[in-house]
Amino acid sequence: MTTIDQTLSRVFGYDAFRPGQRPVIEALVAGRSAAAIFPTGSGKSLCYQLPALHLPHLTLVVSPLLALMQDQLAFLERHGVPAARLDSTQDREQAQAVMDGVGRGRIRVLMVSVERLKNERFRAFIGRVPISLLVVDEAHCLSEWGHNFRPDYLTLPQVRHELGIPQVLLLTATATPRVVEDMRQHFAIAAEDVTATGFYRPNLDLQVAPAPAEARPRRLVDWLRPRLTGSSPGATVVYVTLQQTAERLAAYLEAAGLPAAAYHAGLDAETRAARQAAFMRGELPCIVATIAFGMGIDKADIRAVVHFDPPKSVENYSQEIGRAGRDGAPAECLMLAGRDHLNVLENFTYGDTPERDAIARVVAALPTPGEDWELTLNALSRDSDIRPLPLKTLLVRLELRGVIRPRYSYFADYRFRLEEAAEALVGRFQGERRAFVQAILDASHKARTWHRLDFEALARLGAERGLDTARPRVLTALDYFVDKGWLTLESRQMTEVFEVRRPGDPALVADLHDDFVERERAEIARLHAMLDLFEAEGCLTRRLADWFGDAEAPARCGHCSGCRGELARLPAPPPMAPLADHDAGALTAPLRQRLHAAGEGEAATPTLLARFLCGLASPRLARHQARKLDGFAALEAYPFAEVRNWLGGRADPASRHPNR
Repeated sequence: MTTIDQTLSRVFGYDAFRPGQRPVIEALVAGRSAAAIFPTGSGKSLCYQLPALHLPHLTLVVSPLLALMQDQLAFLERHGVPAARLDSTQDREQAQAVMDGVGRGRIRVLMVSVERLKNERFRAFIGRVPISLLVVDEAHCLSEWGHNFRPDYLTLPQVRHELGIPQVLLLTATATPRVVEDMRQHFAIAAEDVTATGFYRPNLDLQVAPAPAEARPRRLVDWLRPRLTGSSPGATVVYVTLQQTAERLAAYLEAAGLPAAAYHAGLDAETRAARQAAFMRGELPCIVATIAFGMGIDKADIRAVVHFDPPKSVENYSQEIGRAGRDGAPAECLMLAGRDHLNVLENFTYGDTPERDAIARVVAALPTPGEDWELTLNALSRDSDIRPLPLKTLLVRLELRGVIRPRYSYFADYRFRLEEAAEALVGRFQGERRAFVQAILDASHKARTWHRLDFEALARLGAERGLDTARPRVLTALDYFVDKGWLTLESRQMTEVFEVRRPGDPALVADLHDDFVERERAEIARLHAMLDLFEAEGCLTRRLADWFGDAEAPARCGHCSGCRGELARLPAPPPMAPLADHDAGALTAPLRQRLHAAGEGEAATPTLLARFLCGLASPRLARHQARKLDGFAALEAYPFAEVRNWLGGRADPASRHPNR
């Protein structure tokens, strides 16, 4: 029998395991579940890649980002491990080839997003495949106390149960002790099978260099110039919060003679890919990026990570600086800190808190207990004016309170194009199967080339003709036809179905709103705790280690600004004009006029108007193209809570401007 050490050497080409890898891998090979809390770049992925070759069946990896999948798949491909992914960028032939390889046992590792697990066609397919191990990457997303909670992740324990997966591996780089405990309990992982290797990285020099906003660009140029000029400039990532900041700062560095380019989600995919590839090859030494850059970037020789704007949390800071110096050589992590950007970070948090009336609209949409509630997330988001992510959180909270129970998800709209004559397709079958295929065709409305399947009509035909036309059988048949190349199938409009178990009431709405407000307070407190941590005296590395419960880090690292006696006092932003000096009626008039014209005048609440003035998104603002209106983001430098309270103190912001 091949040992894990032999596999490590023969397949992956390593002489020894990194710290923490052996106990995790041994637990999995022995048949137990495990969790690995390793710093970024410390080899978490090997903890499932190697066991996948020792376990009898498929390893299913749930990963939050496509970039993470692509990077890990490239690594597996280089080492001859049969692996694949399923994602929305693939066409029918590519997806079918992957599923065929999985179904035949040729693929050992399959990577999917958590959303893929809600796809009824995929669930029907994967339910027929034996699975040895479920891997949850970025597993801190499971915990509401984590820095990047994703409501869909809470469904993973149920998915594991329904698919009968015997073992689970949880992977994360950034989890406080409270989050680790929460993750562990979700999957009943024994405490002794949780391995944490510690936060401390002896090769990282951590620097906090307070600088006011107007001085930061010049300070950055002065710091980067000796590091980016010469024969071998060190690879550098500069993190900013906003896309426009990335563009402006990259242009500023270029004008100063330093090679740099912006990277953010607003760029087209081709530009992003080209800039990432140039950075990976060493042709572009400096990337100025939002947090869209970095996840899944396996570049070992990044010599510097700079935070031009403060990060969103201690966890984000830890994750981002963890991308420096993965080769073990010295690397520098600089934060050009100031409190002037705090309002922007706080406003992102406020933008995710739904109004009480919005929550009431969702609760009012619940059918009578005992009935099914079918919804599409986008439509409910539009109707309630709650952004999709907090809306998912709201649905999870309703589930946890026993108000609703998820039943299944399905695509409401299926259409197919026949690749051969209908008579030829029907003629391939005999008896009841022939009648079944004919019923599918008879229940489909044909346009010029596409047939749209009507499941209700098919159910009626099935009852009339004495056929089993249950939805799972129909979908299995359609997938079989696709596999054979007899038709092309498309599905759209994901619909989620919940069973309503008890009614909603005003007390429930109030409790749900209180939950969101409490989370809002916690997120704001997290921001301030981060800045306080950077301003505290003593070793910065030690303070970060304490945050993550790492008792093994030295009391003084000797390679941080704190140990050098450089006490950080983050400069406050310059004073702004009082809000009372602004004309609320004039600033909000364009939006109120548009809402009034659409018959939605009552929607102009202080919260919606504050979102408009602070440049925050909402489904209603997007529907009315608020970004193009005068006044949008006019007060983005002000704290959202102050703007909302200022607007709320007026019976009508337009009271002095009756001509709307």
